[in-house]
This record gives sequence, C-alpha cells and structure tokens, in this order.
Amino acid sequence: MSNSLPTGTASVSAPRWFVAGDLDGFLGLGLDNLIQILLILGLCRGVLGYPDTLLLGTILPATGISLLVGNGAYAVQAYRLARLEGRSDRTALPYGINTVSLFAYVFLVMLPVKLAALAAGLDEAAAVQLSWQAGLVACLGSGLIEASGAFCAQLLRRWLPRAALLSTLAGIALGYIALGFLLRTYAQPVVGLTVLAVILATYYGRLQLPIPGGLLAVLVGMALAWGTGLIKLDPQTWSNQVAQVGLQLPHLELGALWQARGQLVPWLGVIVPMGLFNLLGSLQNIESAEAAGDRYPVRSSMLINGIGTIAAAALGSCFPTTIYIGHPGWKAMGARIGYSWLNGVVMAIACLLGLFGVVSQLVPIEAGMAIVLYIGLVIAAQAFQATPSAHAPAVALGLLPGLAGWGALLLKAGLRAGGAGSGLQPFGPALLEPLRQADVWAAGAFALEQGQIITAMLLAAMLVYVIEQRFLAASLAAAVAAGFSWFGVIHAWRFTQADTVLQVGWGVGSLWAVGYLLMAAVFLLAALAGRLRPH
Repeated sequence: MSNSLPTGTASVSAPRWFVAGDLDGFLGLGLDNLIQILLILGLCRGVLGYPDTLLLGTILPATGISLLVGNGAYAVQAYRLARLEGRSDRTALPYGINTVSLFAYVFLVMLPVKLAALAAGLDEAAAVQLSWQAGLVACLGSGLIEASGAFCAQLLRRWLPRAALLSTLAGIALGYIALGFLLRTYAQPVVGLTVLAVILATYYGRLQLPIPGGLLAVLVGMALAWGTGLIKLDPQTWSNQVAQVGLQLPHLELGALWQARGQLVPWLGVIVPMGLFNLLGSLQNIESAEAAGDRYPVRSSMLINGIGTIAAAALGSCFPTTIYIGHPGWKAMGARIGYSWLNGVVMAIACLLGLFGVVSQLVPIEAGMAIVLYIGLVIAAQAFQATPSAHAPAVALGLLPGLAGWGALLLKAGLRAGGAGSGLQPFGPALLEPLRQADVWAAGAFALEQGQIITAMLLAAMLVYVIEQRFLAASLAAAVAAGFSWFGVIHAWRFTQADTVLQVGWGVGSLWAVGYLLMAAVFLLAALAGRLRPH
C-alpha cells in the first residue's frame, strides 16, 4: 500500500515533529537530564576536584553533543516509522545520561585512579588528568559493548519473558525514581505535595487546562519555592555562575583515549558489568515501549545508543548515555516526537554555553520532581498491566532486587554520614554485626545491589517458567544465575574504604552459585516428577 497522499489532501494520522503534549514530555525528560548534569557538576567538583576548565570546557560540551546525537536520531527513527505505519501517536524512545554509570564510573574508576596517582607522588593536575582519561576509557568501553550487543540482544529478548523484562524496570522505577522523589516530596511538603496534586489531577484525572499540566506544575512549584524561601538567590553565587557562561565547542580527545589505553584492562571488572547492565537496561526499555504500543527495531535502537556513548567518550565525556526508563509515562502524557529532538537541542545549547549553573539557581528540582514521580508510577503499573495476570507473582518477585539496591544505597549513605569510612570507624565487616542485631541484613542488601538488573530478570523468569510448569527452563535460568554468581557478575561484593563494590573473579560468588545450583536441581526434580506423574 502506498503511503503517499493526493496533492492537497491532509491525513489525520500523519506524524508531526511537534505536538502540544511534547512540551510536557520535554519538561519531564529535560528535568531528568538536568538532574544528571547537576550530579556531574557536583561529583566532579566535590569528589574528584576537577577544575571548571575541564568540566565546562570539555566534559559538558561533549555531554551536550552526545545528547543531541542520540535524541535527534531517536526522533528521526520515530518519525520514519510513524510515516510507514500511517499513524501520529508514536512516541520516540527517551534518551539521556545513564545515572547508574555516572555513579559507578566516578566512585569505582575515576576516584580510585586519582587517589592512586596522588599516592604515587603525582601532583593534583596530573592525577586529575589520569582520572579523566580512565573515565573516558570506561565510557568508550560501555559504548562499544552496547553497539556490539545490538547484534545479539534480540536473542536475549526472545528467551526472557515479558514479566522478567518489565519487572526489573518497575523495581528500579519504584525505588530510585518513585520512592526517591516521594521522600523529597515529603521533606518539602508545601512545594512537593502541591506540585504532586497538580500532576495527579492533570495526568490521572485528565483535567483539561489552558496550559499543559507539566508546565503548570513547574510554574506553581517555582512560585512556591521562591515564596516560601526554599531557594534564595545569593548575589555572589549568581555572579560566579553568570561569569561561567560562554561558548565552549567540543573537540576530539582521541589522543587522551590512546594515552589511557593501558587503563582498560585493570578496570574491565567495572566496565564490562556496567556495559552489560546498560545493554540489558536498554533492551528492557525497548520492551517497555513495545508494551505501550510502540515497537522499535532492537538493532538500530541499540546502535544509536552505543554510538551516542562512543561520541561522548571521543569528545571528552566520561558519562555514558542510554535509552531511558519511562517511555510509557511520556506516551501517556501525550509526548510524541518533538519532546525528543527538543530535549537534545536545548540540552546541547545549555551545555555548550555553560548555562546549567545559572538555570540551577532559578529552577529548583522540587518544582518538577512530581513529573518524574508520575513516570515511576506508570512504569511500575505497566509491569502488571502488560503481562498475563497469572505472571503477577513473578512481576512482584522481580521488583525486589531493585528495591533492595535502592535500600542498600540509603543504608550506605547513612553509614557514611555516621562516620563509617573514616579513620576512626573503618567501612568494613565490623559494621555488619550491629546491623544484623537490629534485624537489618545489610550483607543481603549489598549482594542484591550488585548486578540487580540481571538478578531481577533471572528471578522473574524462573517464576514465570515455574508458573507455566516449564521446569527445565526454570532450571536453566537458575544454572545461568549460578554461572553469573560464580564469576561475580551478580551478588559478589567487597568493602572499599567507603563503599561496597562488585567483586569479579573466579569463584568469588561461590556461595550464591551453590544456592542457585541447588535451585536448578530442585527444578530438575520437579520436571522429572511431572513426567513420571500419570496423566
């Protein structure tokens, strides 16, 4: 069938580059990316001690270009597919900076390299340079894994049931997105609850207003934040931020990448698991989009993702990009194609001009966080709505590793705040016994935190297979989990000076591997019993 129309004929199903709902979508996605960029600024300045010349002159411009490349490509992809299908309701895949990789590379790669360099007698500038180069290598490795995984990810997708894919997203959405922002809402209830009410009334209550609900929520939140004194404009801080505004064009950093090639092997234990995490996470988000009604080709979608991260590394950013959780949320609020390309353009301009310091002084996160909370709720609900009702227990089981990982994050933050990790109170095994006496099983939370996305998928898949009485498939899933555990891809962890991190190596997760092997044996016996049972 031809997609062409007679001259002068308009089609109500023709896709458009921008619709009214894209403004709401842009506010949500833009706020999410704003948060990530503010995290980059805070961590690189406060933890790594990076100078503004490196941050504003290299890292942020490269980040902006990677966002422009990815968002632009996903917008074009959505437009072309919508034209082929003759529909106007296709929503582009959301795309932005990978939060998990951001923290992982700062604390597990860049900071250790800097500390080791300082311990070896290098000066601050040389240590910062080595730390930044290590981050570039980690980012490049993540991009290469995602790009190459585009050619085999479909096999994983066919093997894993939908409940296994969606429940892992729901666990992350409930913990890191919904609960995280709900805590912040109740910490600032005057602003937070009012903005939440606006979002609930307009998105769930479908209240029709002259302006989009998301825009109204941000405006109300800004007015309340300024009116209650939640944010105050410090003249000196404002002057410093304004002075940082100026055009900074990115340039290729291939020389820095080549100089850092020797740092690739020592950090493979972080780079490979994070690359696989990003690969599987992107695959799940494509599955989430299909469940919401927008089917995207896996290979081209993953390639765009990988190329965006490779572009970031080549231009000087240490932070991978990824397909975001939340496609159903943006689709439900009416976002289509425009929110994607608009996010890329605005973020790129702000990064290239160094505007984020100024923006952060004017727009508090509290003004728009209810939009992100709403998206977390949509993702969690979809995990149950888009899977067979019989698989609901598997979805519930798949939620738990993500919630445990978020709980571990809070637990460790509390321990650090209490002085753990200092010279007086080492961050180590001595902390576990007092917690266990309080019925807080921190060791289990730390184990579930490592490789949580893979663990959630495997546990949910096992239970789906058990519900369907496919015990051999359940046994295979348990055996795969045992293999991952043995090599430390999931569960195996160790203490560092102020954190718990993944431990990769031969036999490092032997206890969990034995447990999973026993699970596999139980499922095999169940399969045998099913065959021997008279029909």
